[in-house]
Amino acid sequence: MKKLAITLLIALMPSTLLASGSALDLKPANVDLSDKESMQRGAGYFVNYCQGCHSLKFMRMNRVAKDLGIPEDIAKQELLLGTDKIGAPMLTNMPADKAKEWFGVTPPDLSLTARLRGDDWIYNYLISFYKDPSAPSGWNNTVFENAAMPHVLSNLQGVQELDHETHELKLVSRGTKADEYDQIAHDITAFLSYVGEPSKAKRQFYGIFVMIFLLIFFGFAYALKKEYWRDVH
Repeated sequence: MKKLAITLLIALMPSTLLASGSALDLKPANVDLSDKESMQRGAGYFVNYCQGCHSLKFMRMNRVAKDLGIPEDIAKQELLLGTDKIGAPMLTNMPADKAKEWFGVTPPDLSLTARLRGDDWIYNYLISFYKDPSAPSGWNNTVFENAAMPHVLSNLQGVQELDHETHELKLVSRGTKADEYDQIAHDITAFLSYVGEPSKAKRQFYGIFVMIFLLIFFGFAYALKKEYWRDVH
């Protein structure tokens, strides 16, 4: 019972509180789970930049391909690492002991990160890295201070510096896709949001029809109630 209570408490806590113990001023990610093109791009960025360290142990590439409308032959060619099978879980090839040796901590599985942290947290985390020579990796993050993760997307975004007086980030060196980087961060966030709850988009879609049915049913039920009670009054 105690473990269940703790689990429920964590699930009900706002994601911003889980992030750092206090509320954060986060920019909205505005994820649209009906935008399959965004999630397709996010899948590509995740495989090429994130899966080297992070796994998605609760997701399989054939499910991703089916849900996001990616032909399996393209998924096999563009989104699989090495000899990975399309029906196998999306696991990193980095040994856990080596990862802990290099980063000081084993990079976490990201399958449920969107459900734990929230879409806004992931998006803001991806855009908030800055150069910090005092950090072991040479990078820090305003959303998750002292994160062990280096800025693996820095070649796309560029290098940011933190103004410690205003606490604002300034881009001092542009990456190859600096103008597109906010969209890239959004696409990765959208993909991780989908991974966290693959049936969410369908559930929301069918929920509209359920609500319409309930409204119609309420109309009939109310008319029937009036008919039954007319003789009583």
